[in-house]
Amino acid sequence: MPILNRAAELQSEVTEWRRHLHMNPELLFAVENTAAFVERKLKEFGVDEIVTGLGRTGVVGIIRGNLGTGRTIGLRADMDALPINEASGKAWASTTAGKMHACGHDGHTAMLLGAAKYLAETRNFAGSVAVIFQPAEEGGGGGNEMVKDGMMERFAIEEVYGMHNMPGMPVGHFGSRVGPIMASTDEFTITINGRGGHAAQPHKTIDPIVIGAQIVNALQTIASRTVDPLGSVVVSVTKFNAGFAHNVIPEQAVLAGTVRTLMPEVRDTGEARIRQIAESIAGAYGATVNVWYGRNYPVTVNHAEETGHALAAAATVAGAAQVNASLDPMMGGEDFSYMLLARPGAFIFMGNGDTAGLHHPAYDFNDEAIPHGISYWVKLAETRLAA
Repeated sequence: MPILNRAAELQSEVTEWRRHLHMNPELLFAVENTAAFVERKLKEFGVDEIVTGLGRTGVVGIIRGNLGTGRTIGLRADMDALPINEASGKAWASTTAGKMHACGHDGHTAMLLGAAKYLAETRNFAGSVAVIFQPAEEGGGGGNEMVKDGMMERFAIEEVYGMHNMPGMPVGHFGSRVGPIMASTDEFTITINGRGGHAAQPHKTIDPIVIGAQIVNALQTIASRTVDPLGSVVVSVTKFNAGFAHNVIPEQAVLAGTVRTLMPEVRDTGEARIRQIAESIAGAYGATVNVWYGRNYPVTVNHAEETGHALAAAATVAGAAQVNASLDPMMGGEDFSYMLLARPGAFIFMGNGDTAGLHHPAYDFNDEAIPHGISYWVKLAETRLAA
């Protein structure tokens, strides 16, 4: 079936909202102007209840249906941008140096606003829809903050759904899967304390650079020799800082990186093995080591029944042939994972077409995807809250 006629009619207006947001990006929790824009629009639409300041700067609007009382489901969009200098060359490019919507959160926010306008006009459902506009997805854990602020309980949300655009997937296509769909996003820092000295007398030193190199190599065995190949783990060392002169072996070296997994037990194994490897290798060379390991976003795990509902709604909009129900999981992270720990739900991807990749300075959300996203949200809400 095609997209909703009303969603197609709204495309031009929603595109204007999207480009306004794109020109005015904000980071993490400091999304006051974006949140105020969302609040103004929700008021214009006649949304029944609007609450601001959830999770510090999040916004929730409640739209009640005309078909009687019933459950409440949540539809979530993220609002924050990234600390990147834009290179898209678009007329609506960021007007703020060092900030840009390089992940499409401007499109996510605009599409959910479009869906909110439609749902407030028609109200063809029983119960209530909570439209959730979240800050600080890009590393701040805004989803967790909204959950901790009691959002689910306050609005009696029983199910929650999220959506993200995907460059490379054709516009009008959708994809998801039951179970893990995005990875946990942990970080580590390994500080190696050796004994410095003259580079011409290495035998009198405990060289932290050599030790660090051995640790970097050994960490790769976590994926190749510790975890089941079907278990999915990525261990990437992304920083190696040591030394200050050509003829001096330094006292200290610092390594840092990230660990991505799709299963909690593999996450535990990764952390344990990083500590074991670093401590054992450092000890073998006579050095000491300090390992800091920080657990960030958990694995994003789709619930089976709710994923079925999401895929069915997408098929209603796009046609079954354009919906991938077995999308490969991704090793990027997503703080919608916290909402899925609090309530059953599902996360789905929609096509952004042949555009630059996410987090790339030339990226731009594809406005042709807007009516598809609005139609998906509407169909999902109406089917999950059918009278």
